[in-house]
Amino acid sequence: MTRPDLRLPSIEGLRAFEAAARLGTFERAADELSITASAVSKRVATVEELLNTQLLVRSGKSLGLTAAGKEYLEQVRQVLSLLAAVPLHRRAAQRVQRLRVCSPPTFARQVLVPHLQGYSTAHPEVELEVVLSIPYLDAGPADADVEIRNGAPPSPDARPLMRDVLVPMAAPALLQRLPALRTPADLRHAPLLRTPLDPWTPWFRAAGLDWPEPSRGPRLVDLGLLLEAAVSGQGIALARPSLALPWLRSGALQPVSTLSIPAAHPYHLLPHAAQGAAPGFAAWLQQICEQVAAEGAELLSRLA
Repeated sequence: MTRPDLRLPSIEGLRAFEAAARLGTFERAADELSITASAVSKRVATVEELLNTQLLVRSGKSLGLTAAGKEYLEQVRQVLSLLAAVPLHRRAAQRVQRLRVCSPPTFARQVLVPHLQGYSTAHPEVELEVVLSIPYLDAGPADADVEIRNGAPPSPDARPLMRDVLVPMAAPALLQRLPALRTPADLRHAPLLRTPLDPWTPWFRAAGLDWPEPSRGPRLVDLGLLLEAAVSGQGIALARPSLALPWLRSGALQPVSTLSIPAAHPYHLLPHAAQGAAPGFAAWLQQICEQVAAEGAELLSRLA
């Protein structure tokens, strides 16, 4: 089986092709396989590219088989039937629901991962994989079962996860070195940390300040790096309490103003498969985000 002329597609690609051909749309195949329609389409395209043969004809959302596709479908069904008949493939230990979650880095570290043990304990049948996206570049894997985005809703069906607010916060050691910050205008004496993800200008306007966006200091294109810089005393961050909870609890960060504004770019949950583990995980994540947001608001009220 190591002949150089062999071109063997993946099992997942064959399953995607068989389901799409049988059900007639990528969306129905996605529901059956518990992945996204985009992932089904990409897996079929990979098989077609490997074979250098078009298997499906796309007409709007409907799919039809080419002549080569009809012949190949019969062969694929035989192969999948043989594999399904193997006893080892039917062991209970092998019947695991796999769930791939794509998340921005800081959300994954500060919100998702700290609560994962509760989900895993309640759902031992789900094999969870967490992969990271690059928010500012809008880059992430295309075959995620559940995807979290930070920014404007990428589709009308995207659901907001948290109604974040932005509050200036800093390390106590930095505040001891600065003149007293009694009013928003006193920030003129302080180093302000910068990120294009949550700029300062909207907060300045809410505070009645006509200042331009800060132009000095490192520009941090990651909310986690912004918080780390604030914790190390490098400057004041306009940050989200939901992401800064561990440092606010410990006192490593503290708010320097009671003025907060809504975050312009909330976290959203993209549409996902209607079957499999994705719907349950999405409902669990929504509940966790509500808890985190509520704790952040309560903590701010106590520290103000």
